[in-house]
Amino acid sequence: MEWNKKLMERYWEKLTSDKLWEGVIDSSIEIMLILLVSWIAVRMGKKLIKKLFLIRMRSPLNHSERRQRTISRLLQSVISYVVYFSAIIGILSSLNIKVAGLLAGAGIVGLAVGFGAQSLVKDVITGFFIIFEDQFGVGDYIKINGAEGTVVEIGLRTTKINGGTGEQFIIPNGAIGEVVNYSVNNSKIFIDLQMTADADFEKAEMVINQYLESLPEKHKELIAAPVFLGVQNVKGTEVTIRIAAETLPQQQYGVARSIRRDVTKLFEEHRIPMAHPKMMFYDKGEGRSE
Repeated sequence: MEWNKKLMERYWEKLTSDKLWEGVIDSSIEIMLILLVSWIAVRMGKKLIKKLFLIRMRSPLNHSERRQRTISRLLQSVISYVVYFSAIIGILSSLNIKVAGLLAGAGIVGLAVGFGAQSLVKDVITGFFIIFEDQFGVGDYIKINGAEGTVVEIGLRTTKINGGTGEQFIIPNGAIGEVVNYSVNNSKIFIDLQMTADADFEKAEMVINQYLESLPEKHKELIAAPVFLGVQNVKGTEVTIRIAAETLPQQQYGVARSIRRDVTKLFEEHRIPMAHPKMMFYDKGEGRSE
């Protein structure tokens, strides 16, 4: 009992000593200053990066606003990680914790983990270069390793793609091989329509050209007025005519549907016969067709 009493008295003396509380107050003030300076440094750093990249994006020589924004967000994240990591080191030092020993131990553990996480390192490095080189961005329609859809998220480790039927592909960046990006350049499309061989081709050409010249005012997605290329193929009693159009990236499908609908309607109005599939009926008894 005497031993326990002496032990309690010793701890009580330490807890009530002026030296202990002076150290606690000094460490608390130092930690608060470290956190405050870190918070200010992160805010100022992010604002500075935003202003620098805002100036670059407003420049008339800028050709990749999306890339500037992506790199800006990446640098802001890096600043946060670096500053707050330094703040943690400073806080540990103010608490009289030997940081050198902790860093040495962390280095050994990191080396051991690194041998078993080579794929993770590969994912991170590949993700960094995807963002830095602006190979594709959020909102782009791409195809990777058989996965096709719209990019919804690009991280340092994985890329997420939403497919056309609602499925989501999560692809490790290290596994990304050949990438097909459909959103970088303007889209081109060829629209084929069938006419009968006895139709008035000159009349059809005139009607189509007049219609195509009016399309840029109706469809802002078009880069220029579509071009009537003429006869593409002749097969039996059918003549295939072709129209070529160039649109903004991934806007060609809606324009093509509109052109097919309008041209079909125009042909009906001007009585230009279009080729339709024919069904043949055979009489087994007489062996003739109707």
